Amino acid sequence: MPDRQDALEAQDPVTRSFWSGTISFGLVSVPVALYAANRSQGVSLRMVSPEGTPLNRRYFASRDDRELDADDLVRGYEVEKDRFVIVDDDELERLAPERTRDIDLRQFVPLSEIDPMYFERAYYLTPAGQSTKAYRLLARVMEETERAGVATFVMRAKEYLVAIIAENGILRAETLRFADELRTPVSIGLPDPGTAPPAAVKRVDRAIGTLMETSLPTSELEDRATGRLMRVIRKKLRAGTDVVHNEEADDKDDDAGVIDLMEILKRRMQGESEEAIVADTDADRRPAGKTPARESTAKTAAKKAAAKRPAGKTAAKDAPRRATAAGKSARSSKSGAAKKSAASKKPAGKSAAKKSTRRSAA
Repeated sequence: MPDRQDALEAQDPVTRSFWSGTISFGLVSVPVALYAANRSQGVSLRMVSPEGTPLNRRYFASRDDRELDADDLVRGYEVEKDRFVIVDDDELERLAPERTRDIDLRQFVPLSEIDPMYFERAYYLTPAGQSTKAYRLLARVMEETERAGVATFVMRAKEYLVAIIAENGILRAETLRFADELRTPVSIGLPDPGTAPPAAVKRVDRAIGTLMETSLPTSELEDRATGRLMRVIRKKLRAGTDVVHNEEADDKDDDAGVIDLMEILKRRMQGESEEAIVADTDADRRPAGKTPARESTAKTAAKKAAAKRPAGKTAAKDAPRRATAAGKSARSSKSGAAKKSAASKKPAGKSAAKKSTRRSAA
């Protein structure tokens, strides 16, 4: 399914190294960075209720059916049925290996001597630092001599045993299983292989020859079971069958605040400033009790957006406001002029008579 693979690649975050250190042996030091060379795909299915609500895992004491908090959980090693030895976090911390950035390369062995059954997970070792001379030199010598380096290193408070292999000028680290993790043919009861008749050997050899390929086709490495499951999921999604929606999550989203685009457009039509709209929107979306850490940044962005707006659109939006303001100013000036004109037209006699009456009364 090439389309599925492309979609998965597009969803991946930017690849970055998650460990860096130095391959050290003798007087040689090679700075390297570690990248995962493989990944688990498949289809992730979550446990949900029939209504689509995700389920949470909780722990209960089997004796009294009492729910336990995270602080109540401890680790124990079962020595026999229902009998444990408790190991606390402090003890585990003291037993943890010393944190180091060195890949301690202990020995080199012929690559053919390492059984592929020991290989567990692959990582790319890429050159780190300014110079790649030491890296390329080590990779070339190991590849030409067909040797692998056996080393240990500490990552995430755990010590790993690895085989360092060179291929096409690139170093690769394969984490190794420990010897006691592999089963022998005798331990699972396989019989003695014995010997086979020569005629039967030739017959099987001819059958194998009919299926021989010069290289491994990648189409044979396709996860067909996952492909079939994804086709069922897509078919149900298109038909709208067995599709449930978690309404509880929608309620939480509503409480957190959702941007109302129609409200923003309406306020812009009414002539409100960009800064005021942004500030109010941030306040609506902000959880209660939290202070906007980047409020000034939002205002700055709003100002920049307003500055980048074409002049024609700004003038078109501001024209009605300017016309309204001009109208108010004109009405105000007309009113003032009318008052002055009325005052100048009053008869002088009436005004003098009023002043004379007030004087006599005084």
